[in-house]
Amino acid sequence: MKQTAFLAAAIVFAVAVPTGPVQAQLGRTFVSASGSDTNNCARTTPCRTLQGAHDKTNAGGEINTLDPAGYGTVMITKSISIVNDGVGSAGVLVPSGADGITIDAGANGIVNLRGLIIEGAGVGSSGIVLLTAKSLTIQNCVVRNLINHGIAIIPSTTSTATVSDTYVANNGFVGIVVQPTFSADVNALFNRVEVYNSGTHGIGVFGNLTNGNVQASVTDSVSAHNALDGLFVLQTISGPLTYLFVTRCTSVFNGDSGVVVSGRNARFVIAQSTMDPNSQKPWKALDEGGGLSYGDNYLGGGSSVPIPLPRG
Repeated sequence: MKQTAFLAAAIVFAVAVPTGPVQAQLGRTFVSASGSDTNNCARTTPCRTLQGAHDKTNAGGEINTLDPAGYGTVMITKSISIVNDGVGSAGVLVPSGADGITIDAGANGIVNLRGLIIEGAGVGSSGIVLLTAKSLTIQNCVVRNLINHGIAIIPSTTSTATVSDTYVANNGFVGIVVQPTFSADVNALFNRVEVYNSGTHGIGVFGNLTNGNVQASVTDSVSAHNALDGLFVLQTISGPLTYLFVTRCTSVFNGDSGVVVSGRNARFVIAQSTMDPNSQKPWKALDEGGGLSYGDNYLGGGSSVPIPLPRG
């Protein structure tokens, strides 16, 4: 009986004690071309992929790149920063039909991306996709050669998105699309952004899938050589106005117009910008959409004329 009791106690102890080491998550992790996702992602024992490092980083922490490499796609589910500050090309080669970086960090998530190259190689779906987050910041990135969107800001929760010093090119649909869903409010700011050779619009702001407020501001940026319009804003449902503010921008050599506004509740406001030449018109208002030029723009033929906002 004593032997039986001893064996039972030993079994209970064995079950209670972990069979392998448990790795604590870190506030700062690292990835390297020579790393391994079996590591704990510390500076001297880096991981190989962004996903491996993400899963071993505390919420609110930061992933750093140690050397040039492709670090794979990542699903972000918490507040986190992914940073490449000058070690060379830190890339995400997007597989066929997949998205490069997907952000589903929840309504309070804060996500920062800096210094990354997202390469679709003509087969990847979209480069950066925002589904949920309180705040997304994209800085000094390259997003190119995707079959759908370069950057898709399509949250179902209220969000702010800021994109600066970023190059978006050769994507199959909209270069940068803002299209929240449900009742989400979105404020998006694009500063020193270049968008080229999109299959439809360069930058598109759509309020037709939300009852919330949608506002986007584009400053000191270029949208050119896109198949349709350089800048596009749409709101086809009743509710809050959807706004696009354009300041010191160039939208030229596009297949249709420099800027288009569509829908009674859609608006654009333009200042100090160039919207000519384009294949069709410098600007276009459709379906009672309205715009306002401050009179200091180049809108074609040497004219600089105010565009009145509609009533209502």
